[in-house]
Amino acid sequence: MRSAAVAFLVSMIVTALLTPVARRIALAIGAVDEPGARRVHARRVPRMGGIAIVLGFFAPLFVLLALRTHSAVIFFSNARAAEGLVAGSVLIVGIGLLDDIRGVGAKSKLFAQMAAATIAFLCGMRIDSVDLPWVGTLTFGWFALPATIVWVVGIVNAINLIDGLDGLAAGVAFFACLTNFAIAGLTGNLFISLITASLGGALVGFLFHNFNPARIFMGDSGSMFLGFILASASLLGVGTQKSPTLVAIVVPILALGLPIADMLFTIARRFLSRRSIFVADRGHIHHRLLDLGLTHRRAVLSLYMVSVTFTALALMVYLGRSWQIGAALFALTVLLASIVRFARHLNASLVVGVDAEGEQQNQSLRRSVPRILRHLSEADSPGALPAILATFGTETGLLGIGIGNAKNGRLKHWRWESPVEGGATLEALCATFVIADGAREGRESLELQFFVPIGVGTIGPQMRILLQLVADGVEAILASTPDAVAETSPLPHTGRIAREF
Repeated sequence: MRSAAVAFLVSMIVTALLTPVARRIALAIGAVDEPGARRVHARRVPRMGGIAIVLGFFAPLFVLLALRTHSAVIFFSNARAAEGLVAGSVLIVGIGLLDDIRGVGAKSKLFAQMAAATIAFLCGMRIDSVDLPWVGTLTFGWFALPATIVWVVGIVNAINLIDGLDGLAAGVAFFACLTNFAIAGLTGNLFISLITASLGGALVGFLFHNFNPARIFMGDSGSMFLGFILASASLLGVGTQKSPTLVAIVVPILALGLPIADMLFTIARRFLSRRSIFVADRGHIHHRLLDLGLTHRRAVLSLYMVSVTFTALALMVYLGRSWQIGAALFALTVLLASIVRFARHLNASLVVGVDAEGEQQNQSLRRSVPRILRHLSEADSPGALPAILATFGTETGLLGIGIGNAKNGRLKHWRWESPVEGGATLEALCATFVIADGAREGRESLELQFFVPIGVGTIGPQMRILLQLVADGVEAILASTPDAVAETSPLPHTGRIAREF
């Protein structure tokens, strides 16, 4: 227990100290998350925090080894599992970092995840058979490898999909670590105790910088790493028994109940709507909580409570092993059914209004864009932009338009906001377009942002194309004198756009 406490503290401190360094590196190389229709942030946020989590996770393990502690000797005596964790992590973090920096296709990431799962399988992290009640031992045989791949890839993507709000993925993963640590302590499995303590400490250290308002995101390098370690650790726990019982299989599923449920709903939603499961959308459970009017923090804390519920169910299943299992599974079924009912009810209540408002917004854009493009083509200097864009925003019912520095994410040059009676605050979707890329010439890069009423649901392809035409017209004016926009007189910034998604 003392070694686990040391591992937790060392990992937390190392991650907390390295996260600001990762943030500076991400900003320097351009590994940032841009605001957009699906995003819940309105500024550019660096997204390479996963590297700090990875280094923080492994730091205490090697510190304990250097000190020649008994725990470290036991940990590294399981050479195959340790090698599998390191090799799989290097592979999956590598592809995640590449995606954070320059972007990687979904199929390439899936291939890397399958390769990491295969490494875990070859290093003993697998389920060869299951002892089912009233049935007996079910041996997987040749299906052990596919089952392992499905499990690891599924958990990796479940954590990746739930990573949509500040601190959400890190918090959900922490509660899963807490479950695994408690069970490892009850069974005396020091190997898993050290893994979960190190990962839990890294997550707490990262949350110092990632909780709302986040100064950095973990990115795919962090979310996929978390998924791989959690999936592998659960397989190590199962692998301690020659023929694990159904309880040993159900416990890790319950511990990760929230991300697994969200992933299954996402797949079903995209399948039923005849869309590719790899195409992102704004239908996750955290998005729906925001649509209900919850603040960012309240949505995250609400989902934390759901994770705590799943943690309690997992421990109940493990400790009960009798009628409590049935009670816990029944409670889980009720919980999942409630989530499904909630999602269906929310869809039914929102889809009509969203579709109607979105189509109305598109119609106003279609009427106004040709006229605005003509005015832009006739403009003789960037000084005419504020009046043209303000007219465009008024005609189309936009909540705001802004021009700002793409490097620091602040719209310091000019911003127009639609007047609101009574000083009411507004919520908006944000569509961002780069209108002056000054990196090559050593100039300041500029962005043009359109703030669309949140009632449209999403900024669809048609709306984005229309807004892109306007952005292209503005970019043409700035092509000759990109710095001239700084000389325009900004209109008052009222701060009425309270939340930008």
